[in-house]
Amino acid sequence: MGKQLVIGASGFLGSHVTRRLVERGEDVRVLIRRTSSTRGIDGLPVERHYGDIFDGDAVRAAVAGCDVVYYCVVDARAWLRDATPLWRTNVEGLHRVLDVVAGVELQRFVFTSSIATIGIAAHGKATEELPNNWLDRAGEYVRTRVAAENLVLRYHRERGLPAVAMCVSNTYGSGDWLPTPHGGLVAAAVRGKLPFYIDGAQAEVVGVRDAADALILAGERGTPGERYIISERFMTAREIYRTACAAVGVEPPRIGVPIQALAAAAVPSAWLARIRRTDTRLTPLSIRLMHVMSPMNHTKAERELGWRPAPTTEALAEAAEFFVGARRRPAEDRS
Repeated sequence: MGKQLVIGASGFLGSHVTRRLVERGEDVRVLIRRTSSTRGIDGLPVERHYGDIFDGDAVRAAVAGCDVVYYCVVDARAWLRDATPLWRTNVEGLHRVLDVVAGVELQRFVFTSSIATIGIAAHGKATEELPNNWLDRAGEYVRTRVAAENLVLRYHRERGLPAVAMCVSNTYGSGDWLPTPHGGLVAAAVRGKLPFYIDGAQAEVVGVRDAADALILAGERGTPGERYIISERFMTAREIYRTACAAVGVEPPRIGVPIQALAAAAVPSAWLARIRRTDTRLTPLSIRLMHVMSPMNHTKAERELGWRPAPTTEALAEAAEFFVGARRRPAEDRS
């Protein structure tokens, strides 16, 4: 392939896409903000362009001469009381980028979507054929993700953009510097700071390197206009923390709080947050998102892209080792 552009290379998944491309010997360019942390890509031989997704000139300059664009920008703060930042980044900013790339000859535009855009299956596992059918209880974050994916696919239908939508689940692995919301819980568990697990919480999961590989495969052979589920397996919260803690030899959280009890506690938590005009991660919506979705079938990605993910248990072990190591690392090395 020719030159590859990663938009959002400073993020967890974007940094891994960048690194995997470099490891393959590709010619890689990144578009990042000057204020973004670059710990995930420091030392990599990539061409850096600076700007954000609302800067049309910066996007045009970054896209020029590229064959494939990997779009890895997302605001995942599902707990925000005011969803304006979510809509601005996840939909409005994306729209600005699509207006630019729709006028460029590209081989692929690989869009990082979410498994939240997939519907809930009445029976068995959900597939890409099932559109989201639970928006009435999904919250604004999921609404922005569905709107963003629909926008990308509309640009494919109406303007011929060779876009592929990658419906990625919760990613785990090393290099989760921020960390992600789900990674932060693993970090707390392996550091002995998570007093309990939520009994009934469950999620689709995937190793971040495998997710990055799936995006790169889509850049080579993904069918424009198609969605691909990028998830390796379905795990309970207890399984996730037990796997991570075992990898670093610490005791996992032993107390399981029923998800119904936590949902009840979330009601006054959300009420107090509204009164104080602050954000809280403990809301009825955040608890609902921990168990609402169906297990998913990722065989389409295997069949059409040649994707072969490793067991996510391995990625959880890597995440655990990373979080423990990051805690021990001197402060000057983390700056």
